[in-house]
Amino acid sequence: MTDIDNWIVQVRKGVLELCILNALEAGECYGYELTRKLAGVSGLGITEGTLYPLLSRLRAQGLINSRLQESSEGPARKYYFLTDQGRQRSVQMNAYLDMLVSSTQRLRGETDASG
Repeated sequence: MTDIDNWIVQVRKGVLELCILNALEAGECYGYELTRKLAGVSGLGITEGTLYPLLSRLRAQGLINSRLQESSEGPARKYYFLTDQGRQRSVQMNAYLDMLVSSTQRLRGETDASG
């Protein structure tokens, strides 16, 4: 793995929880549906094997919860949804990321202007 590959992996790990919270902000999802939503995020590269451990950790932290619902298409589905604490954390994380991206872009602009 090259240095850039390692850096990309670390960035993805850092934003994955936020992406899960953001995806659930629109409403509850079952696991496979959530995987499909997140697969549509360019550069995220998520699999079900990555998602379910994170969902368990977010649930243990009180940021999400789940409920089972019978399905006419097979076994019962586990739907995940944000808790109030999860909504608050999502707001905080989004605000921080927005500030960080803005500051990084500003630095890049300063570098381009002086270069």
